[in-house]
Amino acid sequence: MAKSNVHVVPHGKEWAVERANAQRPSNVFDTKKEAMERAREIAKNAQVELIPHNKDGQISNPNTFAPKDPNPPKDKKH
Repeated sequence: MAKSNVHVVPHGKEWAVERANAQRPSNVFDTKKEAMERAREIAKNAQVELIPHNKDGQISNPNTFAPKDPNPPKDKKH
């Protein structure tokens, strides 16, 4: 099953953190900054994309948190 991305969206005068296709927000905060901090934690732990929205609902600057590579490249120069 695919993991759901995390969105930060306007929620009235507040900001909500929601998973994609969720029925209701995971959390609601007074400021976008607070919502982004919590959403970043959730997205990083779940290794999914964090998709912030502007007040008008438009997507702005998505961030992807990739899984940790168990075999990272050893050659750091290239």
